[in-house]
Amino acid sequence: MEHVPPPAEELALLDRELAQLDARRAHLLTRRAWLVGALQPQPQPQAPNTPRWSTPPVGHGWAPGQPWGSGPRTAKPSAPRSAQNVLLTLGGLLLTVAAVAFTLVSWGSMGIGGRSAVLALVTLAALAAPAVLLRRKLAATAEALAALALVLTLLDVYAIHAVAAPDADGLTFTAVASAVLAALWAAYGLALGKLHLPLPAAVFFVQWPLLLGAWAAGAPAIVVGWALLVTAVVDGAIALWGKGLGVRVTAGTGLAVMGSAALLVGLGESLTAGGPLGALLPGTLLLTAAVAALAGAWRTPDGYAQVGGAVAGLAAVAAVGGALRAAVPGTWQVPVYLLCGLALLFVVRVRLPRSAGRGVLLAAGAVVAGALVWALPPVAAVLLGPVQLVAEVWAGAPDGFRGALGASMPWSEMVAAPVVLAVVAGGLGAAFRWWTALVRVAAPLITPGAKVRGAAGAGALGLGWGTLLLAAATLDVPYPVAVALETVLVAGLLAVAVRGADRGAGGAGSAEGAGPSGGIGAAVRVGALVGAVGGAVSAGLLSLASEAATYAVFGALALLFTGAALRTRAVVEQAVLAVAAVVWGTALTGCAARSLGLAPHEAAPLLLVVPAVTVGLGARLRRHPVALPVELTGALGGLLAVGLAVGRAPFLALVLALCGVLAAGAAVRPERRPVAGYLAAVLFVAATWVRLAASEVSVPEAYTLPVTVPALVVGVLRRRKDPGASSWTAYGPGLAATLLPSLAVAWTDPDWLRPLLLGVAALVITLLGAKYRLQALLLLGGAVLALDTLHELAPYVVQVAGALPRWLPPALAGLLLLAVGATYEQRLREARRLKDVLGRMR
Repeated sequence: MEHVPPPAEELALLDRELAQLDARRAHLLTRRAWLVGALQPQPQPQAPNTPRWSTPPVGHGWAPGQPWGSGPRTAKPSAPRSAQNVLLTLGGLLLTVAAVAFTLVSWGSMGIGGRSAVLALVTLAALAAPAVLLRRKLAATAEALAALALVLTLLDVYAIHAVAAPDADGLTFTAVASAVLAALWAAYGLALGKLHLPLPAAVFFVQWPLLLGAWAAGAPAIVVGWALLVTAVVDGAIALWGKGLGVRVTAGTGLAVMGSAALLVGLGESLTAGGPLGALLPGTLLLTAAVAALAGAWRTPDGYAQVGGAVAGLAAVAAVGGALRAAVPGTWQVPVYLLCGLALLFVVRVRLPRSAGRGVLLAAGAVVAGALVWALPPVAAVLLGPVQLVAEVWAGAPDGFRGALGASMPWSEMVAAPVVLAVVAGGLGAAFRWWTALVRVAAPLITPGAKVRGAAGAGALGLGWGTLLLAAATLDVPYPVAVALETVLVAGLLAVAVRGADRGAGGAGSAEGAGPSGGIGAAVRVGALVGAVGGAVSAGLLSLASEAATYAVFGALALLFTGAALRTRAVVEQAVLAVAAVVWGTALTGCAARSLGLAPHEAAPLLLVVPAVTVGLGARLRRHPVALPVELTGALGGLLAVGLAVGRAPFLALVLALCGVLAAGAAVRPERRPVAGYLAAVLFVAATWVRLAASEVSVPEAYTLPVTVPALVVGVLRRRKDPGASSWTAYGPGLAATLLPSLAVAWTDPDWLRPLLLGVAALVITLLGAKYRLQALLLLGGAVLALDTLHELAPYVVQVAGALPRWLPPALAGLLLLAVGATYEQRLREARRLKDVLGRMR
């Protein structure tokens, strides 16, 4: 056992420990003061071998006999600042000031020739200075002067244009000047290899000669595209074989900008071509760009190679697809590009570097994704279009499918969308079916896992479902056919979900990577289940146009989901299906109420049929995992019934009482009793008070006290039999039955008698709770007393607040916050102490 000393002994022990800590602290402070004094420089010089202090510290790296203050033997003296660098920096600043003064004072009195001569001499000096500085190992100063020389060369170009060729075209002269500057700075950078600025500057100047030359010549857009592409190829070569990080970064940036511009020009020309011959030149440009990107991807690291492969694939699709696009009608252009993108998948049969091949596959995926983005909005319109029928339920069935969807989509332009979905769905389905062969073929480039196969199967299922729906909309099938088609598709999806869940639960062949005879896989099951739920909602909305169709579809959906829930053995799928069946059953009861011509408050009791069925079903299922979701869904139906009956108090009381009966029936089961029992009590009490309010009862105590007194007697007997029982269980219901309704009436009572009697009763209950340490009495009585007092004092508080200056309440609030903040720790301890006291009460 652990020994706990008496308080007096423990106090003495703590005093001794604190005294030792104080002594140790004083010793450390003395030592620190000595060290601070030792590190301060001395005003008088001392002999080299004379130690500055007599007692050097021990254990800090000083060798025996080494003078204190000379530093450890392992320390290396820091290099002093070079006086030569300081002088050169100051000289450069003075030259800058002089140049500025010359420019401001004397420049205006010189002609353009004199200015050019002076500028040329200064430029030559700036170009020659870095070579001298590099020999003296002043690299930083050389870089600064090289930057100055770069600016001066640009000014020289402007001077030449103004003096020697004032009539020359600006774009042409800039193109020639860019080429000259690129050659000049490339030679300069190669001659002075230690400078980092010239070669990147040369790469920068390389970007402009061809582009500006083509622009100056008024060349067509395709020629500008070729100029951009050639420049991008030069940038790529420099990025591959250039020397230095700055050169490669500048070239890579130019490659990205110029290459993207060239591709955009080629794509724009291809899309606007009037025929296959007009798309030939842009296609050639795009194919050349694809070859260049693929050639660069062959020699670059993995990440860049993947980007190069993706660019090559997209450019090839744009080139070939652009030529074919011009030969087909406008509505079929997207399928053409889709087929070209799918053709990129054959790259798995070509010997490419792994990263470049992956890039080409990414390009194929991007093309397919783009085609799906174009084709999926019509599917969303088919699924969500029937929402408009909610505003006019049973207004009459339209002639065709499109009549129920509205005119939000240009259906005549969407005839190719089902083809796109069908092609992609077929490809994904084939990949799912022949997965083993696909993995073997694609092994040199990618090794997809089992999850990819599951995603492919789910995608094939969802896109196939969307294909059928979209085909029905584009063909504008008759309305009954559309309703029947959506319902049959829901049944098919449920069959797939149930079959996959059964095989997965059975354990045989449940792995996603198994062959076709094995399990369908979790992804396919989930996709089928989600599609079934979404399709059921769409079918239900679509059926709202006709009363007969509504009953047929809602009834079929309820039966389908119920049968699927009974058929499957997977718990999650079974719960989702059972919940959906309950929802459709509730919708059927609502339709029955509408057919009977019932008002919303009159239909509320009818909606409780489904919650009653779920309570009985829960009693049969008992602890089955599906029981709780089913009962909660039924409870939501009861909540809907309460919401419909809110407008009429008598019907609301009836609905609340019926819900209380259902809750009491659920409370018979031990696993539901902790929640359903309290809920039943609350519902019965609420129903009683709603009924009393509907009857305009003004003295609720006449009805509550006959309930409170026997309830408190039962609580006393319960506490005598079980002293450990909580006061909330024993006295809480009885006290709340009178205190809470009386408090609600007292807040609207203009007389003084009821608030006075209620306050006295609450005070007595609070005092009894404090005396006998009963939490329910203390908290209930205290809360009612506080609210009743607040109600009585509210008019006076309002009068006082109106008489106070406007600035006083914020000031008082600020002072209160400051006081609470200053004593926050104390208030926190008091709150914890109060919590402990309340926790110890029964």
